[in-house]
Amino acid sequence: MIAVEGAAARENDATGRAGSRRLIAMSPYERLHAWRECHELALEIYRVTKRFPDDERYGLTSQTRRAAFSAAVNIVEGSARRSRKEFRRFLDISLSSLSEVGYALRFAREAGLLPEEDWSSLNDRQGRARFLTWQLYQALGR
Repeated sequence: MIAVEGAAARENDATGRAGSRRLIAMSPYERLHAWRECHELALEIYRVTKRFPDDERYGLTSQTRRAAFSAAVNIVEGSARRSRKEFRRFLDISLSSLSEVGYALRFAREAGLLPEEDWSSLNDRQGRARFLTWQLYQALGR
């Protein structure tokens, strides 16, 4: 467990005063750079796809969001498995989901649904997430 201080960690203590310390347990997956990047990608995908047209709600919007979420959640689930082999299987699924996100972003850009600057930022983040997930996959194979 780690002690956290600061504005984000402040809570009222029993007397109602702000600023008490609290302990936060960090889940094992939260220490993984691949998960952090996938998590940030998923959050950004959710923000950007809010601007997609309503008629894409059950199409491209839903598909892109599910793929981005899947990339992060498969790292979470895999990290809870008992063996490296099982974890690698989940990382393989995560990598597939990241490839799906990459294509969905390309399609959205070429269909005129995603501005160039949003595409560029998301594409870079997706590339970093895929690279870090691949590195983790390879490391677990050794």
